[in-house]
Amino acid sequence: MAGALVDTGTKAVQISWSINPFRGDKFEEAWLPHAEAALRYGAKGWLLFRQDDSRLSFTQYAFFENKIEWERYWYSEEISNARAEIHGWFQVPIEYAFLNVKGAGSFAEVPQAPTA
Repeated sequence: MAGALVDTGTKAVQISWSINPFRGDKFEEAWLPHAEAALRYGAKGWLLFRQDDSRLSFTQYAFFENKIEWERYWYSEEISNARAEIHGWFQVPIEYAFLNVKGAGSFAEVPQAPTA
């Protein structure tokens, strides 16, 4: 789909982060560059969400063509060291799931509604 963050057939990886009390702001600041680093390992896109109602809950998404690219990122020396540096700021185990993208789009693709 033109303009979409990712195409159908892409693998999405969803990582659920449960942050320890008083560490949410520190985690957000520290982890943002490492979430973005997925692009250097072949990701087609990335997202990091922080819940409004539960400020200690974060969800990270990374979009890769295959699981090997994900593992190259997640188990790289850079990201392994980054997780070690913030160890104690989050609950373990870190849970992640592989998802198959079945549809994608963006606001740029939505046609203007007709006016009356």
